[in-house]
Amino acid sequence: DISERINAQAQIDTLAFYDPLTQLPNRRLLLDRLEQALHASTRHARNSALLFVDIDNFKTLNDTLGHHQGDLLLAQVAQRLKTCIREGDTVARLGSDEFVVMLENLSEDAIEAATQAETVGDNILNTFQQDFWLDQGSHHATPSIGITLFGGDSLQSSEQPLRHAELAMFQAKAAGRNTLRFFDARMQAEVSAHAALEADLREAVQQQQFLLHYQPQVVGAGRITGVEALVRWQHPQRGMVSPAEFIPLAEESGLILPIGQWVLEAACAQLTAWAQQPELAHLTMAVNVSARQFKQADFVDSVLATLARTQANPKRLKLELTESMLVDDVEAIIAKMGLLKAHGVAFSLDDFGTGYSSLAYLKRLPLDQLKIDQGFVRNIVTDPNDAVIARMVVLLAESMGLSVIAEGVELQAQAEFLAHQG
Repeated sequence: DISERINAQAQIDTLAFYDPLTQLPNRRLLLDRLEQALHASTRHARNSALLFVDIDNFKTLNDTLGHHQGDLLLAQVAQRLKTCIREGDTVARLGSDEFVVMLENLSEDAIEAATQAETVGDNILNTFQQDFWLDQGSHHATPSIGITLFGGDSLQSSEQPLRHAELAMFQAKAAGRNTLRFFDARMQAEVSAHAALEADLREAVQQQQFLLHYQPQVVGAGRITGVEALVRWQHPQRGMVSPAEFIPLAEESGLILPIGQWVLEAACAQLTAWAQQPELAHLTMAVNVSARQFKQADFVDSVLATLARTQANPKRLKLELTESMLVDDVEAIIAKMGLLKAHGVAFSLDDFGTGYSSLAYLKRLPLDQLKIDQGFVRNIVTDPNDAVIARMVVLLAESMGLSVIAEGVELQAQAEFLAHQG
């Protein structure tokens, strides 16, 4: 019977690789896993991250209440840290009050990976907000967290990411504790800017800091037939913020839903105001709809309620969908479009030619218009390929009974070429 020897060996392994107090991997096992992660990163471009977590003022707790109370705190910290990670990630105790969290298989994009790591860091900060329980009652503790990315396409020794994360942790201490810092100063600045912009965007939604600009849609010698509503953010300090800067952030954070609703509301209200002026009453209003908006279960009801509330004419409203939206659940898209079409709302397919439209289901969509992307219009006079694509879109639209519009027309020669194509 060799079970006693096997148990003894298991105990030796546990003592060699795990911290006896918290049962977490120790420094030796962490470095081993870190080495493996670094070797794996040479085979793919994904980033990984280390979070160095240090408990603020831990020495004071030990000195005043004794080591037993310190141990109780460390054991609870270990349990909380384990709730902040995904399966396959590692939480280790380096010694004393120092813990390290290793996150693997993050995004290939460094800024996105940094944001993912920051989310875990924020979760750790949040778990410390709840008091810990020691023998003498509740105790409030805070962490300082240093974060560094590693892997991607850069080769490092296993000690290097650990040093970088520790240095970043010291920066967090210097910044006043109970916070997190990135090792890379540029990345720290970009992640901070990203967070600040999102906070500002949330405030912009509450304060309604948006306004609409109207881009004319013209036919022939410049007769305006309608406009496209383009949202702008008038920030009190930053000034006018480009949609290219804030729309991707709005999509990512879910703020595109309230912003999209505000745009629809403001556009419909403008339609109603123009209806009172004979020279503007004929104009149509094109409004961009995000995939996230369109997927909302109550999207149709929301549009109809907005039209009713603003008393706008549905026949003057044109919703613009992008090709990329049509990849998922075509049947549901067709059903929603059909319900709105029944009330007179028109649909235009934006960025046509840049996505993955299958002509098989394109003909099933109740569209009214195809929109030639400005990428094809820009060089339409000088590039024969762009000219051929424009002609093809016009012929395709004619065969399907759809109208065609081209965006980004800025030169007279472009306008003349397109007018000649009909």
